[in-house]
Amino acid sequence: MTAAADMATSDAVLAAVLNSLQDDKAEDIVQIDLRGKTAIGDHMVICSGRSTRQVSSIAEKLAQKIKDEFGVTPKMEGKDIGDWVLIDTGDVIVHVFRPEVRDFYQLEKMWMAGGETAAQN
Repeated sequence: MTAAADMATSDAVLAAVLNSLQDDKAEDIVQIDLRGKTAIGDHMVICSGRSTRQVSSIAEKLAQKIKDEFGVTPKMEGKDIGDWVLIDTGDVIVHVFRPEVRDFYQLEKMWMAGGETAAQN
């Protein structure tokens, strides 16, 4: 697959992720462009759910949407506990947090360059 095709797939997955998160009422959605920063993925998305149940539900529905639309089963960690769920689609890494856990880890600060602001949806 060419770099342009990879980018198109990455952008399509990102769009599907953002749509799913918005549909499921995720809060404080932040996307971070990882291209040129790391090889772990092209995009990172960080969001919050109001409770452990909502965090787990958001993650489960997102994983199913990626599987249905792209034929890829994302790797998922933390769904059973529901404080912080990591969904790895390959191109897009999604972190769904309870607000208190998100405040504690502050991943946005770790991944954004000094002075950079993430696009919020």
